[in-house]
Amino acid sequence: MLPIKNADALFAPRSVIVAGASANPEKAGHKVLANLLRSGYKGRIIPVNPSGGEILGLEALPASEVPEGVDLAVLCVPREKTPDVLAELAARKIRAAVVMASGFKETGREGYYLEEQLASIARRHDIALVGPNSLGLANPVDGLYALPTPNLPGPGNVAFFSQSGSLCFGLLDWAEGMDIGFSKFVPLGNKAVFNEVHALEYFLHDPDTAVVLGHLESLDFGQEFMRAAEALTAEKPVIMLKAGVSPAGARAVSSHTGAVAGKREAYEAAFIQSGIISTRDVRSLFTLSEAFSTQPLPKGPNLVVVTNSGGPGILTADACEHSRLNLVRPSQAALEKLREALPPYASLYNPIDIIGDAGADRYRQTLAAVLEDPATHAVLVLLTPTASAEIVPTAQAIADVAKDCGKPVFACFMGEERIAPGRELLRKAGFPCYGFPEQAVYALDAMYGHWLWRNRAYPVDVCFRRDKARAERLIDQCRETGITELSGFKAQEFGAAYELPFPETKLSRTSDHAVKHAKKIGYPVAMKIASPHIPDKADVDGVILGIETPREVRRAFLELTARAARRRPDAYIVGCQVQSMAPKGSRDVRVGFVRDSQFGALITFSMGGVHSEVLGDVAFRLAPLSLGDTQNIVKEIKAFPLLRGVRGQESVDIGAIEDILLTVSQMAVDFPEIEEADIGPILVYNKGALVVDMRLTLSAARKNGR
Repeated sequence: MLPIKNADALFAPRSVIVAGASANPEKAGHKVLANLLRSGYKGRIIPVNPSGGEILGLEALPASEVPEGVDLAVLCVPREKTPDVLAELAARKIRAAVVMASGFKETGREGYYLEEQLASIARRHDIALVGPNSLGLANPVDGLYALPTPNLPGPGNVAFFSQSGSLCFGLLDWAEGMDIGFSKFVPLGNKAVFNEVHALEYFLHDPDTAVVLGHLESLDFGQEFMRAAEALTAEKPVIMLKAGVSPAGARAVSSHTGAVAGKREAYEAAFIQSGIISTRDVRSLFTLSEAFSTQPLPKGPNLVVVTNSGGPGILTADACEHSRLNLVRPSQAALEKLREALPPYASLYNPIDIIGDAGADRYRQTLAAVLEDPATHAVLVLLTPTASAEIVPTAQAIADVAKDCGKPVFACFMGEERIAPGRELLRKAGFPCYGFPEQAVYALDAMYGHWLWRNRAYPVDVCFRRDKARAERLIDQCRETGITELSGFKAQEFGAAYELPFPETKLSRTSDHAVKHAKKIGYPVAMKIASPHIPDKADVDGVILGIETPREVRRAFLELTARAARRRPDAYIVGCQVQSMAPKGSRDVRVGFVRDSQFGALITFSMGGVHSEVLGDVAFRLAPLSLGDTQNIVKEIKAFPLLRGVRGQESVDIGAIEDILLTVSQMAVDFPEIEEADIGPILVYNKGALVVDMRLTLSAARKNGR
């Protein structure tokens, strides 16, 4: 991906051209020009129209007469004219452009080539190009509204970008109704040049932006996106909604933007590893935006709930059970203050129920007491509109007491008609006020998660010893002979170059050989069918475990070879592998990876059998893995307690699992031509692990010059 130049000309231009400016109020060129004029933009505005004349009190110029060095050009011209108009303006040394016309790569071949022309002109002249198929852009802080919409959001500290212009129309209307302001508003369109990565890089250094919101449909530069996001989330929260995660959604993305959506698991892993907060829907996007943009981060998990009704307090406690938050007991000093302020029948233990007849003063005293408590990291104030409730005075009391307290304070005023004035007062004072406690807990949990991310230990990258030259020779031999799948001894030889721990294994071509090998290895042994045409031995029931005697070895050899020949008559049967057995009590885990078109190698971890195949209990991360990534991916599966040991079982060697994960990650990074790896069963016991089997699939073409 090429770096972008002149991004400052997009968001803070000293002068703006509106190409396609029109006196017709129905035209986009008229609407954009009118919005620039009425929004108070202080830079120079130049209407461009080949007919000249006066438009909205400004003299219109043809493109050839535009003065050189204008910062931003907004192209409101038909699709077919955009390349020529952009080329004319490029000759006048514009620095940035927004193309609003649609009908480009999202419509097929002709549109694709037109879009390529635009991108080529922009790159040749170092023009920061947004679009085509963009709604425009806005910098409300500077009064720049290069948009055709009637809704012009006020200034704020939230930056937003999206690929969908229609979604942006709806969000602008919603944001205006909710009085939500923006620092930057960027409908990206088709991303011919300027894309999400460039937006993240710009917002990192934008002093007006405190929170970044994004709506993703597709990504073209997954690894670059992750690097930019990780740098940004170290300073500011990034909240993202990914569309197209279902099969139906992915098809809609392709038809809508001409792009291909990536795997849902790859996006989830990318968000986790780069510190992005992923949301479930558009409302959640702005629920979190309101919280992050107005309140400080909690410096711990301890939440205190103040309520005038027991029911909502219980709902809040239930919601906390599904979060990282903790309902902390107030300190002794806080309890003494609460006893003095509250009636004797009030409940002083979190949730603090100050009873339904509570007025504003009772809320004021209770909130002051819990905010002074060092054990309190965040407070949620609940109010139901009882007959005694003083809604507006209570809202004012919350705003007065919580102002500059340094801790996040959220409100939940349940209801609609009666509580509306109180909710409005709190929002204007900079305090989120939700209709239901679950929303507040969700937002606070996300804020605490971001605090944990910002204060995490620095990621430790690990590079394991390996004989890469040996592995390269093996891959080259496979290429020369046309082999695209490595299994059995071939795969084991490759894994040995990375020092993966394999059990002692011998290939036996006859039952006599199998008996000799079993005696040398030591009973009990396992036996498996050996065939280059049967990579998955389970397909032919090709494994027998726990063989104790020479007689059982002979019987197993005959049974395995006969069964394989019967079920796969087309397969060449080499013989059987004889393997040492892992200690009793070992647990079966699986590690693998598959290449994602946008992010690279997607590492998978699970326990074997029904846990992954039936229950879908699989954790994902993207290579390369850090030490922290491996620790988290192991703990993330629901079956993790089985690895730690239950009902008297001994814990397995978690460190051995982490070593294998890091080794497989290095393997994926070293050899991009490995499209897929399936490593398992891996039998893990209390003092190590054994890789019982592995299979690698190579791509048809060499990669990275190999």
